Amino acid sequence: MPPPTAIKQRLDEHVIGQERAKKVLAVAVANHYKRLAWKRRRSDPGPRKSNVLMVGPSGSGKTLLAETLARVLEVPFTVADATRFTEAGYSGADVDEILADLLRAAGGDAVLAGQGIVYIDEIDKIARRESRGRDIAGEGVQQALLKLLEGRLVNVPRHDRSLGDADPVPIDTTDVLFICGGAFTGLESIVGRRLQKRRVGFEAAAPVRDESEEVLWEVTPGDLVQFGMIPELVGRLPVIAVLQPLDLAALVDILTQPSDSLVSQYKKLFRMDRVTLRFTSGALRAIARRTLALGTGARGLRAVLESVMVELMYETSRSRRHRIVEVTEGVVELGAAPVVSYKARKRAVSRSPR
Repeated sequence: MPPPTAIKQRLDEHVIGQERAKKVLAVAVANHYKRLAWKRRRSDPGPRKSNVLMVGPSGSGKTLLAETLARVLEVPFTVADATRFTEAGYSGADVDEILADLLRAAGGDAVLAGQGIVYIDEIDKIARRESRGRDIAGEGVQQALLKLLEGRLVNVPRHDRSLGDADPVPIDTTDVLFICGGAFTGLESIVGRRLQKRRVGFEAAAPVRDESEEVLWEVTPGDLVQFGMIPELVGRLPVIAVLQPLDLAALVDILTQPSDSLVSQYKKLFRMDRVTLRFTSGALRAIARRTLALGTGARGLRAVLESVMVELMYETSRSRRHRIVEVTEGVVELGAAPVVSYKARKRAVSRSPR
């Protein structure tokens, strides 16, 4: 198991910003797999499992962080959307289907699946709601997820037609690391009001800025319960990592800095047609501004970039001459034509025979 510093370095290669959240995740994951090593060497279970709750707006990198962690650790990984589950006995997916996906990611190896990582997205969408009827998509689902998070033996179908009616595979979730994530819109107001009540005297007149991500780092289990999460589930998510909204500078960095950045991917595509693709700094900022306007975070970058590049990719064809295509701010904002130039051909140097 690499140390937390090495895990964070690997996260830095793919995820821009969110420094504090990456440190929290790196420590939590390192401690989790230390616990597994402890269990293998000793008879007692050692430290308790530390599942993680990530709080942050859509497009801030929650899923990408979980996926990158799984790649770094080389363990099975699956993503589940909490909104597709319902309480047992109602129309909808059963929470046990999460483990079927994890088993598939582990190649059918139940032992390997039992040491994997599960990311449950949109966990805030199953908050408990006050209603007269049964809350089959809220508290009931939280109760069902609670059993998985705290550890239980689940018989999971293989979902492999080639095996026919094969016996279910038992998977123990005791050592599965669960990472839950959600936007938790409105949670900052709950935390802000609590912090405001603690202030006395002159400071009480100064309001707490609810929009600041620093407020969310003060979140307590009580705040999450007030939001609508059941206390038992909150208790199984002791590690909380807060992700801040991405600003324009962060979106520009996401476009260019990661080893698999969007800009580098498009450059590779154009290189196949003997085209060197370049973006001016103004063009990158314009793409980031359009993405900010969408309010979808980093996941909106590809949609914006695709809309900018589609005409250029359509008209580009392979040529014997090496071209340089420069995307400017005018291309992004006004749909102007890019700047095209050609590399100078190297002249052959004639040599006199000896």
